[in-house]
Amino acid sequence: MRYAIYFTPPSSDPLLKVAANWLGRNAFTGQPVRAPQIRDLAHDDFAQLTESPRRYGFHATLKAPFHLAEGVEERELLSALMHFASSIDPVEIPKLEIKYLDGFFALVPSEPLDSLNQLANDVVVAFDRFRAPPSEREIARRNPEAMTVVQRRNLEQWGYPYVFEEFRFHMTLTGPVPERDRAKIEHILGEFLEPVLEEPVEINNLALFTEAEPGFPFEIHSLHPLAGTNRRKTA
Repeated sequence: MRYAIYFTPPSSDPLLKVAANWLGRNAFTGQPVRAPQIRDLAHDDFAQLTESPRRYGFHATLKAPFHLAEGVEERELLSALMHFASSIDPVEIPKLEIKYLDGFFALVPSEPLDSLNQLANDVVVAFDRFRAPPSEREIARRNPEAMTVVQRRNLEQWGYPYVFEEFRFHMTLTGPVPERDRAKIEHILGEFLEPVLEEPVEINNLALFTEAEPGFPFEIHSLHPLAGTNRRKTA
């Protein structure tokens, strides 16, 4: 079993519903969602395009997948996550935009947000005591030879290369997209997601995701509201 601490919108959120429809799977239910009919994109090509992010579910990584450290039980992780979430204020992203990142498309904030980066930093540090060190195989799978010195150091110390100064909040929408198809896929994504990209997105929970076995789809174990979330909803 692997665990990950992500952000994902609540199940009733329009962004989540549209994104799950795009990816073809809802991580809340674990069930597949009928793939949309995309003009100028064959069904098989679309399935391949979304294959990788579909397995993980619609999310933004805060603490990358990890095995529990020796002697640590799931209930301890859950207790710490509940306590941590109740002490952290929500962060609002004024606007998300579609962006091409290192060969794939994702939703990212349209402007830098220090508060969002700080939240990610705090999650990485606070929950590192629950993480077992990665195996040599897991390290090799990340191709450390291609990383920068900072990324390799992060991988060795924190189990993930893209933390702190290397962190970029993103919600992955596709697997690798060849340069020749970039404009076409960007246009398709824009048409598909435009209706739900006008509203701000509130980071109002921490989601515990689990992977039952290597290669299995990630599913949402539980959502943990951040401090003040419920108070604002009932105000």
